[in-house]
Amino acid sequence: MNNIILIGMPGSGKSTVGVLLAKALGYSFTDTDLIISRRAGKPLQRILDDDGLQGFLALERQVGEALVCDHTVVATGGSMVLSDPAMARLKQTGRVVYLSVPFEEISRRVTNIKTRGIAFHKNETLADVYRDRVPLYEKYADITVSVNPSDSIEETVDSLVDILL
Repeated sequence: MNNIILIGMPGSGKSTVGVLLAKALGYSFTDTDLIISRRAGKPLQRILDDDGLQGFLALERQVGEALVCDHTVVATGGSMVLSDPAMARLKQTGRVVYLSVPFEEISRRVTNIKTRGIAFHKNETLADVYRDRVPLYEKYADITVSVNPSDSIEETVDSLVDILL
């Protein structure tokens, strides 16, 4: 139970915050989206285009279930919470921190929903994804951090360090 697992919407800052948080804690950092991309040999959006949503989610679940790390900050893909087995495994390895960002800010940050490699059904909007996933983020979170859009990344990281230590 010595890892920090970051969950939240695409655009919530998991990867950016995660790198700085790892440095502040003296931890390693890993990003499950990069593992997925490396394992598939192609970018996330190409996985979605070539293998479909279910193929992508199956690969993401496999990565979540198989992840082995120690004293690591893990930035998960925004859709990792769609897999109960993956989240159960990740919760066994550390504390799950939900970076909660208001929808208006997510909408401002995520302008390339069709090309960014975000797992969603073709008829869904970013608002639909947000509405569907927030209850899952809340369900799995051991700690919820409300990210103030006016705070700098460093202020968010400092808040997280205070909460985690």
